Amino acid sequence: MRPSSRFVVFYAPMNNKSLFISVILGVIVSGATLYYAFRNVPVNELISYLATVNYWWVMPATVIILASFCLRVYRWQLLLGKDSGIGFWHAFHPLMIGFMLNCVFPGRIGEIGRPLILKKNEGYPFTKALATVAAERVFDSLLLVILLAVVLATVPIDPGRDMVFGGYHLNKGTLIAASKGLANLCMVVVAGVILVSWERSRRLIILVTEALPSLFGFAGDRICDKIKRYAVAPLIHIVENVAAGFSLVKNPRRLLLCTLLSVLIWALVALSYYVVAMGAPGVRIGFAQMSAVMVIVCFFIALPSIPGYWGIWEAGGVFAMTLFGVAPREAAGFTLANHAIQLLPVIVMGLVSAMITGVNLWQVAFKPARH
Repeated sequence: MRPSSRFVVFYAPMNNKSLFISVILGVIVSGATLYYAFRNVPVNELISYLATVNYWWVMPATVIILASFCLRVYRWQLLLGKDSGIGFWHAFHPLMIGFMLNCVFPGRIGEIGRPLILKKNEGYPFTKALATVAAERVFDSLLLVILLAVVLATVPIDPGRDMVFGGYHLNKGTLIAASKGLANLCMVVVAGVILVSWERSRRLIILVTEALPSLFGFAGDRICDKIKRYAVAPLIHIVENVAAGFSLVKNPRRLLLCTLLSVLIWALVALSYYVVAMGAPGVRIGFAQMSAVMVIVCFFIALPSIPGYWGIWEAGGVFAMTLFGVAPREAAGFTLANHAIQLLPVIVMGLVSAMITGVNLWQVAFKPARH
């Protein structure tokens, strides 16, 4: 690593004015969404409730949250491959910066920033690293779909129960629709992975790609050469890198280990929710019920929302916790506190990692990347 190096992490073609406008609009939207989330909860009561929370439980919860990210790093190392030579800390810093960017900026740009940082620091191919990030999302998404199926089968949710928030209807139908959409997306990704990972199908894709210039034979040899250089060669390079990034499908042991790590990661996330609840008055539900709350919140925040999921997270939390008899006031207070507790360590560690690795966040936010 080169801690003193400065580089731009992702393409951000915003000038100062447009970014300023984006931030202001984000603040306005944040305020509006939080209003919708808490419009039925007396603000004075909410503030007084937050003052009664025992924040000593934040410390063990933070340790658990950071432990879950350490497992994410180990999982990412497995996906990157042992031959990559990427050590724990070399993977830890890009991962934390990526998650921090997701909390602060729209569009989940951290998913792009992470492989770009790895490329800049370690010379790891960008498309290959991006494929490993996509593989992570497949593991997480499929596990959440399975968990939601368990929740829907075991937790009675009145089909008529409906919570309107920012144009969305938070209800059982929305959860089912979100899970089907996510499952279908995962199936498409898995099908694509199989196509590029299976040698015969990959060869066919490459042969078809190599034949593309022949379609433009009428344009002359010069044009065909440019197509080969600027379109065909990069496409083939991307296909090969993506196949390498998803190489774990050929290794049952790595596949099983990544699956087990995914289960442990989400178990720790649920445990952090449960530990925070230990210091929250009026929130006395079991670990299994809190796990169900976490799963429901995860699907509601999958709906288009602002950076950090402010508002939709709280609304989803209130919807989920009241299913288990928690009063709206207590549910709103706990969800708001827990949301901040879940995000704060990620943002702090992301900033620390940016300083250690020399990532210039000012350039990240204000200047175009060159990579």
